[in-house]
Parts: sequence; structure tokens; C-alpha cells
Amino acid sequence: MKKIIVTGGSGFIGCNLVKFLLKKKYFVINIDKLSYSANPYNLREVKKHKNYRFFKIDINDRKKLLKIFYQFNPSGIFNLAAETHVDRSIDNPENFIKSNINGVFNLLEAIKKYLKNNKKEMKLIHISTDEVYGDIGAGKRSDEKFSYNPSSPYAASKASADHLIKSYIRTYKIPAIISNCCNNYGPNQFPEKLIPKLIYNIIKNKPLPIYAKGKNSREWIHVHDHCEALLKIFIKGTVGQNYNVGTNENIKNIDIAKKLIKIKKNNKIKIKFVKDRPGHDLRYALNSQKIRNKLKWKPKIKLQKGLSETFDWYLNNYIFFTSVSKKLYNKRLGLKQK
Repeated sequence: MKKIIVTGGSGFIGCNLVKFLLKKKYFVINIDKLSYSANPYNLREVKKHKNYRFFKIDINDRKKLLKIFYQFNPSGIFNLAAETHVDRSIDNPENFIKSNINGVFNLLEAIKKYLKNNKKEMKLIHISTDEVYGDIGAGKRSDEKFSYNPSSPYAASKASADHLIKSYIRTYKIPAIISNCCNNYGPNQFPEKLIPKLIYNIIKNKPLPIYAKGKNSREWIHVHDHCEALLKIFIKGTVGQNYNVGTNENIKNIDIAKKLIKIKKNNKIKIKFVKDRPGHDLRYALNSQKIRNKLKWKPKIKLQKGLSETFDWYLNNYIFFTSVSKKLYNKRLGLKQK
């Protein structure tokens, strides 16, 4: 049985990937420092699984990473440990530098030392973002050769990590692959993100906050499709390569809000336009023909169906998931419970 490490496995994409890999009969080691957006509730159903282990570790802790590597001798690492919310990167970029750049550096150094002392195969799959490419003009799509042009501290930190990994591939022969994925949605996403935030406000009959006039366009992928793509990259991807993971389903934020309102069938819900955030990119769009042609992957879940299923998940898990998220968030920030 192959052993896989997932860093950041208690977060949104990470927890979905952990459960997916367990279903595919992998032994999964989850490494997560449990920052504010990580939630043990996300993996409650697998915490006693015979092929699952959890370690509360920051990827900046190189010694502890190496200890895990030597203990389990994993054949692969999926790096999802990162600060991800753009707005937070604008308010406090330092945490993004620590996790998304320094953390990746320490992870690479640990891998380098492990591979030097062990002649075993271990592949790193680093999960990046389409935001590294920056604003994409109408009618265009960024392929893997597109120049990086990040706008936010978050995007810049992810771009820095991508470049650092590429340098380690070339200089130290680290067996790594980078995936650049579009916006994810689906179950277990932290409530500050656009789609769960809109869903929660609809459930509570509150106005839906949308930046500016809602014309910002994003490409969306269901997290389960993303997990399928990541495993395909791990099994069939070429070391040293980048793979864009997208759906070609671009939609404006205002239209996402309207689709969610339609699902609820509540025309009384209002959309509230709020002040735009600094440096807000208008459009992201990926050319993902490489992964489709070379690795024979394509998304299965259409946006409308995925949104309906996601809405149902949050509706069914609303009380427990939101209360646990709020308690964890407040506790980790030292705030009093309300």
C-alpha cells in the first residue's frame, strides 16, 4: 500500500483530498498546523480509519517533517499547506510569507535531505493557483507558459513558491510537479470564501455582499474534480512540469450570487454591492488543454449541479459546521465566544 502525505489536510481542499485518497486505498498521513481555517470536523468520519494518521506540525518545522518522512517513507507529498484568503493577505501579508514561501522552502529542504539519505522514490505535488498569472484579458486563457503577474500578496507568495520549487527541480533534481488550479468550491469550505459566504447569508436571509458591481469573473471547479486531477498528476504527470487545472466555466460573481438565489427560490434576498478590495483582478481564465490531452483528465461536475449539491451540503451541515468553525476561529485568534 502506497503512503501519501497531505500537508494542510484539515483544510478545504486538503480534507477532500484525504478522503478521496483513502477511498483509492492509499495510506494517508495528514500534516496540518491547524490554523484558523483548518477544521477537525472536516475529517471526523476518517479520524479512526486504519490507514489514516494525523500530526499537528507546521511545515516550517523541518526536523519534525524529516521525522515523519523517515517513519513512513511516503511515495508522494501533496502540499496544500498555505494561507489562501486574498483579503487576509492584504490586511496581514506577513503570515502568507511565513506559510507560503518560508514553509515551502523548509519543505523542500526536508525533502532534499531525505532523498539524499534514502534512495527511495518520493514525488512532490505542489498545489498552486491561477492567480499567479494575474488579470487575464477578455477572450484569452493563460497556459502553462504564460508569464506570472500576481496582483495580491497571496498571489505573489504562491508565485514565489512556484519559482522556488522550479529552482529546486533544476538545481537539486527534486522530483516535483506544480498544479495551477482555478477557484474551488464544494463541501467543507471555510465560511469566509465567496460561495459558502453567499450560501450562509441566503440561509440566514441576509443581503449578499458582492465587491464593486460583481463583474469580476472567475473559473470554477468542484473540489472533487480537482482531487481527481491531482491524483492523475501524481500517477501520470511528468516531473518538472506545470499543469493547469480548469473547467472553462467562467462566470461573474454577480451571476454566481443569482444562481444561488435561484437554488433557494427566494427572490426576497438582496444583493449588496460593497467597496472593492485593492488590486482586485477582473478575470482569471485557464487554458487546461495540457492536462486534458497529456493526462486524459477532464472535469465531470457541471457548475449548476455542483452548486446545488454544495448548497444542500451547507444546508444540512449548517448549524454544526458554522458553530465549530466560529469556535475554532475565535479560539485561535484569542477572541471571546459570542
